[in-house]
Parts: sequence; C-alpha cells; structure tokens
Amino acid sequence: MKTILITALVILCAIQLNAQQAYTVNGESYELKTEVSGTMGLLWNIIDREYRYFVTKDGAIKELINTKNESGKYNQEYIATLKEFTADADLNYDKVKLLLFSLKDFVNAYNSSMDPNYTYNTNRISVKTRLGFSGGITNSPFIANPDNELSPLVAAELELYDDNKAKRHAAFLGLRQTLKSNKLNYSATELSLGYRYRFILKEGFNIYGNLKLATFSASKGDFTYLDDMDMPVTEERSANNFDAPVIFGLGADIKVGENAFLTLSYGELFALFLDNEGNFSTDFSIGYKFNL
Repeated sequence: MKTILITALVILCAIQLNAQQAYTVNGESYELKTEVSGTMGLLWNIIDREYRYFVTKDGAIKELINTKNESGKYNQEYIATLKEFTADADLNYDKVKLLLFSLKDFVNAYNSSMDPNYTYNTNRISVKTRLGFSGGITNSPFIANPDNELSPLVAAELELYDDNKAKRHAAFLGLRQTLKSNKLNYSATELSLGYRYRFILKEGFNIYGNLKLATFSASKGDFTYLDDMDMPVTEERSANNFDAPVIFGLGADIKVGENAFLTLSYGELFALFLDNEGNFSTDFSIGYKFNL
C-alpha cells in the first residue's frame, strides 16, 4: 500500500505544468510549450539543458537565437527575427532580452497592438497566502501507544501558493499541538515545513497530498523501562527533536465563500523516515482556511 501511494504521488508531481506539442523547425522536431498564443505565438522548452525560444505567426515558426561573434559580442539575431515577425507594428526592441519574461511581455504587446480584444497574458508567478486553523484527534502513530489511545490536536497553517503558473503546487508552514488525554500522557508542539500537490483542482473544491519535509518538535510524555530488578518503571520525560521525516498525508479544501474554505485533513498516514509503532494512523482534523 505504501509503495503504491508513493508511486502515485511521484507520478502526480511529475505532471508538467504546460501542455507540449510537437513542432518541426528547419527539419528538426521539437516538443514545445505554448507560453503565449495570439496573432503571434511564443513557444519554448529546455532542450539539451538549454532554454530555446520560438515565435510563430501565420503558420511560420522560427527560433530566436543569440550567437557570439569572434570578438565575443552577441549578434542578437533574435531581434532581427522579432522585427521580421512584427514589421506591421511600431514597437520598441531596445529592451527586449532573450529571456522568457521579456519575450512574453514583447509578444503580448504586439498581440495587443494587433487585436483590441486581446487578453494580455502575463502568466507570471503571483505568490498568495492562506491562513488556516483546525482541530481534531490523533493516535500519534509514531510514538509508543500500546492501547492505541486518541488525543486531541489543534493546528494552524500558513500556505503559500502561486495563483498563475503553478496552481496545483503550494508550500506550507504548520504549527501543531497534540494535547495529552486522560489515558495517554503525551503532548507535543510541532513546527513543520512542507509541500502540497493538488491532484484534483476544481472551482468548488480540491484534494491534495501533503509532504511534511522538515519538523521541529518539543514533546513530553511517559517513558517506561525495566529497572535492574526487571520491574517496569514509568517516568515523565521531555525531548526536542529536529527531523526530516517526509510524512505523507491527504487533505481537501471545500469552498464555502469567496475567499474561504472548509478543510478536511488526514494528517499522518505514513512516513518514509519514521517508524510506525504498530498502530494504523488515526489522525483526522477539520478546520477553516481563508485567503489573506
């Protein structure tokens, strides 16, 4: 089961953000991503560890290149190509660089000059944040809990995500407090840094996988051992730990307002670098999240 889940997560995370299509340029076939579409299109990809850029117009496609001459100066052939493809517009070429964001701005400007109804495609990274609070129960599956007792938990989370280019991906900073119960004398405060991938992303809800990549925890609880007379002795001990446990979990956000979500979480399903102490994970919480 663990292997299947890990494999599925890797496959999901490997899904490319931009669709690719095959193009033939000067007799060579390339798989290219469409960055801008309109009267003139901008295509690109990383080919042989090098960024390659192409423009299309009226069925023609040409690569944008920038070779060096014998004196070490750049020839800027890409400027000549842009002038060729945009001869029907009055544009400024002086500040155009052979970089994706610069080319994107230029192609957008040209398309806007040709079509008054053109939607300007900025598609730049737009980092936004969400704040969430939740509460639930846990059996703390990575500590000794022979009777599989449940404890209450409360948590807060700050999520950072890109609303343009990488809507499925997010990073999060989590603060989690596990409280001791009547039957389990164990409490822990955990600060974690993690990654989130939304493998189902809809207008009204999304479902995602979580990876806690690094955690710092301060815990206190009962520790039982055998003394010299082989008699069990229980002591309360405390500990601080920094780990890179790679804890996998699942979650869902259900939209309940313009900027608000009801959240459901299965927080600690399994970990790659922590041992389960014999109990199948019971770690559920429900909460509320809103855009900042």
